[in-house]
Amino acid sequence: MGKILVISEKPSVGRDIANVLGCKTRGDGCLVGAKYIVTWAVGHLVTLWEPEEYNSIYKKWRFDTLPIIPEIMKIKPISTTKKQFDIIKKLMNDNNIESLICATDAGREGELIFRYTYEAAECKKPFSRLWISSMTDEAIKEGFSAIKSGKEYDNLYYSAKSRSEADWLVGMNASRAYTLKYNVLLSVGRVQTPTLAIIVNRQKEIDDFKPKDYWEVVSKYEDFKGTWFNKETKESKIMDKKNADELATKILGQTGKVVSIENKKKKQIPPLLYDLTELQRDCNKKFGFSAQKTLDLVQSLYEKRKMVTYPRTDSRYLSHDMVGKIKKTIGKLNIEPYTKYVGEILKNQKLTMGKRIIDDSKVTDHHAIIPTDVKPNLNTLTKDELKVYDAIVKRFICVFYPNYEYTITKIVTEVMDEHFLTQGKTILKLGWMELYKQDKKDKEEDSEESDELPKLKKNESVKVTDSEIKAKKTKAPSSYTEASLLSAMENAGRFVEDEELKEQLKDGGLGTPATRAAIIERLIQVGYIERKGKSLHPTDKGMKLIEIVPYELRSPETTGKWEKGLSSIAKGKMGSERFMQSIKRYVRYIIQEAVKVNRSIIFENNNSKFPDKNKKLQESFGECPLCKRGKVYENTKAFYCSEWKGGCKFTTWKDSLKNYGIQIDKELEKKLLKERTLYNVFGVEPKSGEKTVYTLKMNNYGAVIVKVQ
Repeated sequence: MGKILVISEKPSVGRDIANVLGCKTRGDGCLVGAKYIVTWAVGHLVTLWEPEEYNSIYKKWRFDTLPIIPEIMKIKPISTTKKQFDIIKKLMNDNNIESLICATDAGREGELIFRYTYEAAECKKPFSRLWISSMTDEAIKEGFSAIKSGKEYDNLYYSAKSRSEADWLVGMNASRAYTLKYNVLLSVGRVQTPTLAIIVNRQKEIDDFKPKDYWEVVSKYEDFKGTWFNKETKESKIMDKKNADELATKILGQTGKVVSIENKKKKQIPPLLYDLTELQRDCNKKFGFSAQKTLDLVQSLYEKRKMVTYPRTDSRYLSHDMVGKIKKTIGKLNIEPYTKYVGEILKNQKLTMGKRIIDDSKVTDHHAIIPTDVKPNLNTLTKDELKVYDAIVKRFICVFYPNYEYTITKIVTEVMDEHFLTQGKTILKLGWMELYKQDKKDKEEDSEESDELPKLKKNESVKVTDSEIKAKKTKAPSSYTEASLLSAMENAGRFVEDEELKEQLKDGGLGTPATRAAIIERLIQVGYIERKGKSLHPTDKGMKLIEIVPYELRSPETTGKWEKGLSSIAKGKMGSERFMQSIKRYVRYIIQEAVKVNRSIIFENNNSKFPDKNKKLQESFGECPLCKRGKVYENTKAFYCSEWKGGCKFTTWKDSLKNYGIQIDKELEKKLLKERTLYNVFGVEPKSGEKTVYTLKMNNYGAVIVKVQ
């Protein structure tokens, strides 16, 4: 009887699986056991062909060769990871291997990594699917005891394949078309361009905004104060300062009365559990983490620490079969600093698990992100990992707490026929807010909270001891932060006016929880947006791009429809052929629209990868290590390959080592290209600022890896 080959997505995951399966013997790129052999990818091993591989005519970028729509889209091994691909291919087709198990990440991209590798290796053997939401030994064992047929995930693969091919067709054709028309490198994408449009449109609102002065009048009594409001409109703004002055003078020293006292009990139910997008939003608000940083940290907590469940999820619910595990997890969290919170839950013999926690209909591929049922060792975590883990634990615990209850008191006083509003808040029961009472930001955002109010009675007389005029200005809309942009990407339907379409787009945002962070980083990398503190701002290049592309290419509506389509393919509700036909029609439309060049829009060429036409000879820093054909040149932000038009992606960003106190200049780039590894390079430790000696190593793509000596 032959062995079973298990293919994971990463070496670290492969080692964890091998440990559970008892595969101890080291092989070439694999671990061998009595029944199983475990090998691994290193992310994507296979990619789509470049245009010139279909036909050499596409090697040179020319408008008359567009659109490029191959009849059948082909795949090939990625050159930089071909060694590991060859190992997996050999194992897949080995006569001693009877069948395979796909153990890549349980999601759309994980499925694509395995299927592309399987197809490129020309393997015909049967395969099964491991589908787990936690990397603990127990979860891996449970997963292998419930292995599923690979065919059950065919629709997920068709969705992933359609996403890959659609991005290639739209990105390759649109980028070539607009780059050629405007003579500057312009990256255009199916998801990134409408995401950029959201940021650009907000910036236009800010730029067009004209602030207006207004005033508020405050009446001060012996032990409380109130703000004037118009009884008919409920508006407190006074747009004419003269009117505000007259009102303040009119009420000063006068006696009024309390005309109404309203006490309204309110409650806030606990928030839902985290999905990835909500976790990224919270970590951006509370800690200033970028979406990518939060994803990296929670991925580490999942893979390396095994302390949280699968993070790349869009669900905020758990399933019924998890009830036993939930109770076990709560027990494992009975450690400091969570003991007092867990103790409150454990007092109740029966946990309350309503529809806001357990709902099978809202759990698709994966459930919400929660702690795993292993006893956590907080001392092993980095400072930032601890922040993310703490957020996940508190959210998990708080959903089992009672509601946060309080009373809002509204007092209206009348003075000289003018009305003034006073608001106060009395907390009745902290409930789930017990876990967040130290969170100052939550308190600052609670606009209803004010000083404690005196006990007053209706018709009680009050005297105005002082009056105050507050000068204010209307505020422009806020720039997007990563937190608010993630919300906008998730809810693409809110930018659509058509009500029927808005409803359809509820499940179709821009990108997926797993890809949104990378989209934001990509927009920064290509120079379309930049970070300023926590805010994201479009650059001049980004603003101009949105001006020249057609509405359909920048519209969240279009991409939202596509994302919904991909979801429908994964659910078996739509055929991938139908989806791809719509993409091909769309690509032809893009090329037609690109012909209509807006001559009033001129891009600065200094950020382009086009060599300067005014220079007779541009300085070359060496041969490109990636394509082996081109030469490495320089622009203001990076070193790049002269064959970039032919698809070479070699790029060394000059500021990529800024955090290490190292600037990649001409001399350093020359040395790295020549020697590939440099020792004894002085820099600083990113966190402490202490001087440190590093080893720098350049990979074939131009990225520089830093290692402490």
